[in-house]
Amino acid sequence: MLRPSTFASTVACALLAMAMAAAPVGAEPAKPARPPVAKRAAGPVAASRTWHTATPGKTAPVDERGRSLLVLQGLNIPDRVELTPRTERGGFSAEDLDHAAHVMRDSSGNEHPVDPRLLDMVYRLQVRFHAHEIRILSGYRTPRGTATSNHGKGRAMDLVVPGATDEEVAKFAREEGFAGVGVYPVSGFVHVDVREHSYFWVDTSGPGKRSRIRGILADVAAKSDAQAVARGERSVGPFHVGNDVDATIGSTAVASHTPPPPDEDDDGDTTTTTQ
Repeated sequence: MLRPSTFASTVACALLAMAMAAAPVGAEPAKPARPPVAKRAAGPVAASRTWHTATPGKTAPVDERGRSLLVLQGLNIPDRVELTPRTERGGFSAEDLDHAAHVMRDSSGNEHPVDPRLLDMVYRLQVRFHAHEIRILSGYRTPRGTATSNHGKGRAMDLVVPGATDEEVAKFAREEGFAGVGVYPVSGFVHVDVREHSYFWVDTSGPGKRSRIRGILADVAAKSDAQAVARGERSVGPFHVGNDVDATIGSTAVASHTPPPPDEDDDGDTTTTTQ
């Protein structure tokens, strides 16, 4: 009769022999399985980091004078266009404005003429930070109900300047005068627009959430507008639809600085992609 220890050894040897017989000749011993690596979903923070990362070694194309072109790259609508400025501060042809309007169309395909002063400001942002492109999260948005956002007037853009932080971009845009500048630290972008009186804000809401806007730097807004007037610039004036372009431009006047109506500040929800 086998002792317990002898019996156990015999069983172990038998099992080992069976395993060796079943294994293919020359096969390596099986390695213990590793636990699966959990894949982290791409959330707003990860997406924002991607948007802000400049493409290594890439620079903006230039014209025959060596002047950088304005490059608009859509994120939610992945179209791209290169526009040629007429001066160091911008200035784009009617054809270029049409191309920009197409890239800035909303998700339904609706387009709206772009205010040329908006493109001028965006161009200066690109040049200031030596960016190879401006990445657009949202341009034109078809108005809903009684909403009066500047997105519905072709005057606003939610953007990222690759290679620059949102606060750097916002600080420069605030100095332009007659501008709306909103920082969205949770969603990870900057809203810029052209308007009658400057207004700056921070919105701590996340993607698809109700706006949580807090106005900031009212004194800087008034100062920026005054400096713009001293440079010979004029406010965009209140928005209206008309047929006489010359009359509209001629009627533009700079009024005293007053806070904008609340609906002008509400940027609304911006649906963001994770590309």
